[in-house]
Amino acid sequence: MSGFERSPNLYARIGGALYLVIIAAGLFGELVVRGGAIVSGDAAATAHNIAASQSLWRIGIAGDILMHVCDVPLMLIFYTLLRPVDRFLAQLALLFTLTQSAVLVASKLSQITPLLVLGGAPYLDAFDERQLDALAYVALRSDAYGFGVGLVFFGFACLAMGYLIVRSGFLPKILGWLMQLAGGCYLVNSFALILAPPLAKALFPAILAPAFVGELSLCLWLLIKGVDVARWHERAVD
Repeated sequence: MSGFERSPNLYARIGGALYLVIIAAGLFGELVVRGGAIVSGDAAATAHNIAASQSLWRIGIAGDILMHVCDVPLMLIFYTLLRPVDRFLAQLALLFTLTQSAVLVASKLSQITPLLVLGGAPYLDAFDERQLDALAYVALRSDAYGFGVGLVFFGFACLAMGYLIVRSGFLPKILGWLMQLAGGCYLVNSFALILAPPLAKALFPAILAPAFVGELSLCLWLLIKGVDVARWHERAVD
């Protein structure tokens, strides 16, 4: 019997702790770093804010990378916890989440671009200040779209995980329903961003509030309560 099978709650609580780090790092990056620097539609003000707080911007990027590092063991924990319910769907959720992380990690390069563009290197003398500000802002818009594309895959992962949780018997069904709602909200937000940006602007950030509630609820349940070990073992030997 593996260590996981002997103590699934230990791994569930590790998963909850990792999930909490991911949520905290995500909120810090979005609300404190990017929320404090990016001025919608104003490239000059955004460039000034980033140039004036480069250390904070770099900390935000590092926090996002830490978030995705934590994603890797969390994916494996979710897969192993939910595999007894339906191996195929657990694998599918794992692959969707892996794709999401790969897209978001690649998108982080767009957050590094403003530091390079606004860094004052001699080779940037070919551009005037307004052009540099515009290039930095375009990179940030690209990152926003990269984030939206990544969340398409995470939205489908949430739908699959939510379904597995509802069927599991060792986690409360309400957590599964909340995760499915989260997945639906992520999909609406991302496809609105791609297909109808004015609609996405009108929906954001309210559209992501249910997603935050769903993910935080699952995170805290895993961290504090874990799984019903007896029911998990029953499913594992079915």
